[in-house]
Amino acid sequence: MMGTEVFEAEIALTVNGADRRIPSGWTLADLLSSVELDPRVVVVERNGQILRDRSSFASLALAADDSLEIVHFVGGG
Repeated sequence: MMGTEVFEAEIALTVNGADRRIPSGWTLADLLSSVELDPRVVVVERNGQILRDRSSFASLALAADDSLEIVHFVGGG
């Protein structure tokens, strides 16, 4: 008898020009958290449109073939 294995579905998208696979159902907030970026200090462009409403990141589901550009602000002096 074969064991029962659960495979989490993944989707492919592009982040800053690099191919990336993420679990299906992830939101933009999930992606930012996975790369340890604070949503308050990034600008995100999704499929050519700048996302201005940071409060929507937690509910914005990512889709296969999305293209994201993420710019992270770094302070200094």
